[in-house]
Amino acid sequence: MDQVGADYENIERVRAYDEQMSKVRDFNKEIEYIVNAIDLKKEHNILEFGSGTGNFTIAAARICKKVYAIDISSNMLTYLKNKAKQRNIKNIITIQSGFLNYQHKNELVDAIITNVALHHLPDFWKMVSLYRMNKMIKPGGKIFIGDVIFSFPVEEYKDKITNFINNIENSADPGFAEDAETHIREEFSSFDWVIEGMLKRTGFTIDKIDYRNDTFAIFICTKKQ
Repeated sequence: MDQVGADYENIERVRAYDEQMSKVRDFNKEIEYIVNAIDLKKEHNILEFGSGTGNFTIAAARICKKVYAIDISSNMLTYLKNKAKQRNIKNIITIQSGFLNYQHKNELVDAIITNVALHHLPDFWKMVSLYRMNKMIKPGGKIFIGDVIFSFPVEEYKDKITNFINNIENSADPGFAEDAETHIREEFSSFDWVIEGMLKRTGFTIDKIDYRNDTFAIFICTKKQ
């Protein structure tokens, strides 16, 4: 349950994070993409690891039967619950937990979504986490992973990482660029070929890989029958 990277220690910090993220991410476009990618339906129960401030969770709850929102930060979950209450959304179950200690004791879900969260784990524990998630999904169900994933040649790492941080600073603010530096220094983003191998070895079929650029990728996979 240790916090990795930036520590969102209070609600004001969470609110500032939410506002900053809206400057560098088009949440409406992301939500539409994910909903279509996993073919979300009204009868579906889904689970989101790293639900954060709830942008996808709340949108998904308007469509499907039930959403399990899992996050390690109690402040993130409080912020999410307040958002949901303001919108009169009642089919979200919030649980303070992480990839490695969450115990899913309910029926298997139709899909798991984790967007910009899996990088908090070193590769060994990513593998364990993907194995655990596979056990929570119905056969034929979906997993959606979007994250900072490196697809550039390793010899180009200095220029690529510098550009990564500069692009965030230009689109948000210097404080958010500091978070990006913390990400590179302390967190655990992987190369594309590493994630591909993990997914295949934990019982998933890769349906689609969407490389948005050489530092971000999306994986859409199906649990093998």
